[in-house]
Amino acid sequence: MRLRDLGTTRADRFAFLGLGSNLGDRLALLQDAVDRLGADTRTHVDAVSSVYETDAVGGPEQEPFLNIAVRVVTRRTPLSLLALCNRVEADLGRVRTVRWGPRTVDIDVLLYEDRVVRHRDLQVPHPRLAERAFALIPLIEVAPGRRLPGGASLPSVLARLAPVEGVRAIGTQVRAPA
Repeated sequence: MRLRDLGTTRADRFAFLGLGSNLGDRLALLQDAVDRLGADTRTHVDAVSSVYETDAVGGPEQEPFLNIAVRVVTRRTPLSLLALCNRVEADLGRVRTVRWGPRTVDIDVLLYEDRVVRHRDLQVPHPRLAERAFALIPLIEVAPGRRLPGGASLPSVLARLAPVEGVRAIGTQVRAPA
């Protein structure tokens, strides 16, 4: 039985993931990643943002990324959700050779409810979220009204990055699984 068939329970948690791709068929890889996340019996993809083409930030010179954010309802713990994200990345050919280098797909846990997680493998909110317009802009779409654990609204965090350049909306080609 799928999570979406059960309705929500006390164990259900909202989490927000950032996805990016700059190798291969970027749109197809993002859709495949969303479908794989949604195929997990303990995770339901609840909403998908618009697709944004973004200039690469940090790391070596590379092709632009396509970025989206998704809202999921999950029964996974933050670390278990990270393990799912890592498995989806690996299944879609992610190879970690160069930090912030080109990748088929990258999936980051941006927020998990209102929790702060400090673990050697995972930090939530994502430690560079407040510096990344390419993550904040799609996140605001799927997390309206959401605040960071310290109380700052996502739009106010984005406003600190003004003027925002290198983030271009290109459409709504990626969909939540049916």
